[in-house]
Amino acid sequence: MDFSPRYSRQVIVDGFGPEGQEALARGRVMIVGMGGLGNPAAQYLAAAGAGTIGIMDNDVVSISNFNRQVLYQPDDLNQVKVTIVQERLARFNPEVEIIAFKQRLNEDSSDIFGEYDIVLDCLDNLPDRLLLNQICLAAKTPLVHGGAIRFYGQLTTIIPFKGPCLRCFSPGSAFFCDCERVGVLGPIPGVIGVLQAMEAVKYLSGAGEVLVGRLLVFDGLQGTVNEVRVERNPKCPACGSPN
Repeated sequence: MDFSPRYSRQVIVDGFGPEGQEALARGRVMIVGMGGLGNPAAQYLAAAGAGTIGIMDNDVVSISNFNRQVLYQPDDLNQVKVTIVQERLARFNPEVEIIAFKQRLNEDSSDIFGEYDIVLDCLDNLPDRLLLNQICLAAKTPLVHGGAIRFYGQLTTIIPFKGPCLRCFSPGSAFFCDCERVGVLGPIPGVIGVLQAMEAVKYLSGAGEVLVGRLLVFDGLQGTVNEVRVERNPKCPACGSPN
């Protein structure tokens, strides 16, 4: 298979190569949430040549988005986020199909997720995250969770019934990310969103090892990255037994 020169720097990487690029070009990634995490994740997946990228959000651009949501410009105020992202990424890389879903995540969204190979949780509230976790478990679709708050970020990948799901994590873990109340430094979701894209690239290409059973915790203030091991809870109400 002949590849566009735009991918030449990654096709020559040992451990990725033409086979990885070809697998990535066949891949289908859904990104739920087009905010501070979804923006960089979508940009880097489009740059890498993921074949199809779905984007889901029902929000419009507001002025408070600009410190971290780098795909939007001042002229975009009050415009629909997924429409802007779809247009800009399609122009940036016409080889990638961008499919926009202007809707809020709900239980009726479950039919959509079964059509994708992997889903990125780029949401900003716990109830929606847990709903997405449940939908992906039901569809047996891998889920890459990312979160960012203040100076801190976190990342993990969930392979349904192969490791812990989102509900398996202890209540004390920092999955509650209310940026409107406590804020977030702009580069933090940028770091985590790019790492989410990397997890999707690894999963689709078969390169490396995804973060199953491992929570990556980034402290931007101290410049440290730590890993917390998490076991699957056999009594978890979401994934305790396969559907």
